[in-house]
Amino acid sequence: MDLDGFTKVAQVSSLSPGEMVAVEVEGDSVLIANVSGEVYAVSESCTHNGVSLVEGSLTDGFVECPLHTSLFSLYDGKVEPGYPAAEDLRTYKVRVEGNDILVGPPNQ
Repeated sequence: MDLDGFTKVAQVSSLSPGEMVAVEVEGDSVLIANVSGEVYAVSESCTHNGVSLVEGSLTDGFVECPLHTSLFSLYDGKVEPGYPAAEDLRTYKVRVEGNDILVGPPNQ
């Protein structure tokens, strides 16, 4: 982590719109996703049973758990009502500097 609390995790040019990837930030597994040119970062594991969300699908700002189809918003981490996930996902601060994607501490 650099001095201002953000870690370079990827390059914008390597994450096209509609793509997502798992990265590690300060020991946490974090999913970063490009939604129509905006980059978002959330916890990478489903809160229902810990399955990797990067194996799921990304649609309209939501990531779908590949095991039981829970939908999580990439904007605020909230699980959609009616799905079996236990909790919302943690969200992280994201900053784009030039071609670099930086992820900071979790949002409160």
